Amino acid sequence: MPIAKKQYDPTRPGPLQGIRVLDFSRLVAGNMLSLQLADFGAEVVKVEQPGRGDTLRDWKENGHSIYWKVYGRNKKSISLNLKSPGATEIVKELARGFDVVIESFRYRYMEELGLGPEDLRTINSKLVYVRVSGFGQTGPYASRPGFGTLIEAMSTFADRNGFPDREPVLPPLALANMVAGLYGAMATMIAIREVELKRGEGQVIDLSLMEPLFTVLGPEAAIFRATGKKHTRVGSASEISAPRNVYATKDGGWVAISASTQRMTERLFSAIGRGDLNENPDYKTAPARVKLRSEVDAIVGGWIKQYTLTENLVFFEKNGITAAPVYNIAQLIEDPHIQHREVVYEVPDEDLGSLMMNCAAPALMNTPATLRSPAPSIGQHNREVYSRFYSDTEIAEFEARKII
Repeated sequence: MPIAKKQYDPTRPGPLQGIRVLDFSRLVAGNMLSLQLADFGAEVVKVEQPGRGDTLRDWKENGHSIYWKVYGRNKKSISLNLKSPGATEIVKELARGFDVVIESFRYRYMEELGLGPEDLRTINSKLVYVRVSGFGQTGPYASRPGFGTLIEAMSTFADRNGFPDREPVLPPLALANMVAGLYGAMATMIAIREVELKRGEGQVIDLSLMEPLFTVLGPEAAIFRATGKKHTRVGSASEISAPRNVYATKDGGWVAISASTQRMTERLFSAIGRGDLNENPDYKTAPARVKLRSEVDAIVGGWIKQYTLTENLVFFEKNGITAAPVYNIAQLIEDPHIQHREVVYEVPDEDLGSLMMNCAAPALMNTPATLRSPAPSIGQHNREVYSRFYSDTEIAEFEARKII
């Protein structure tokens, strides 16, 4: 099955049609947040520095702004120099016509411009104001700059990630930013619902990178308080179940196994001819197996090593074992399930001819995400957006004064 090809269709509405978002954010977290809203139909208008744009545009591969092309899809762009005289009044005027504002500037920068939450909510009391930062708007670290790397280090993620005899390992992606963006999208919809259904006022969403990432790391604080135990790095293994790891195959591939329930472990041991372990007190329970994790991995890994990747996968599927291949991206996009689900698809691209990108998730059966427009150029929608608030003469004056 070939990779699906999609076309942009600006006429397709989404379930969030009618929600308008003014997005001042830069880089990943804010763009991840607004992408979720844009994919499902909200009108997201990026506010970008003239001639420079969102710094996400600077993340390039072979000279192309691939990150921007993916995370800027379904959005519009207007240009505005916030430092220019008159820019503050323009933003205040825009705020009258939007439901959400997103910003990720340094601590209290928007207040310095006269564009803080109270300034804008005085103009539009229903405005939802999302503030993205590393450490939040309160506390001793509120004024610190906070890229995701710092949060991935402090949140205990790095301390848990990697192998016990090596240094802590940071993730090879903008993990803290991505997680915060997803949490932020949920929080934004909650705040909008408060306004719409309860006729309430808008509110400030204090979206730090710290809390969202920490909440997905498991009940670490509860475990520490209850037991005094600090989890350590265990590579690809687990401290709560075994076998759970990646195992090398005969032909250089890797298989991931997760026998995280007792029944699955018993099924696995029986399938590989070691049903005796199911009655052995040293291997019969998860806590016992975790204590003998190396021995368990040697047994399972030794069996897997005798066969090719394909042979292992066929065997495990036949026996109902929870196993999967370790893929790289070239392998992933060729998988028939990935292609059937359209996890990735190709879209037209004016620079590259076509571009492969990830789908919007999750899949809503009745009100799915829509693919309406490619990522915009800087200020592409100046006339469309500003004309809602200003005359052609006023817009021309803004251009002449290099405000937009």
